[in-house]
Amino acid sequence: MIVRDGDRLQVSGPLTLDTAKTLYEAGVHLIGRDSLVVDMSGVEAVDSCAVSLMLNWLRVAQRNNAHLVFAHVPPNLLSLARLYGVAEMLPLSVDVSLQS
Repeated sequence: MIVRDGDRLQVSGPLTLDTAKTLYEAGVHLIGRDSLVVDMSGVEAVDSCAVSLMLNWLRVAQRNNAHLVFAHVPPNLLSLARLYGVAEMLPLSVDVSLQS
């Protein structure tokens, strides 16, 4: 699930193959032209689709001249992003550490 609350997008539940399409489409409608923090503190499960989802939201934001920052990214999702060599492409809030 994804909900907009002011300048935050609150993402919760699983970010997996089963939910990726729905979350992507919902995110596209919510991103607009604003700068937003994507709060992932409510994410319960991830697979490789979660990395793709984040990169696709970034692409949408760039096309809209918007700025996204990801906050509270689960460690297992950061591990996947590192595995695929894209962790440095993800704009993370200062409260998120990329330490191994």
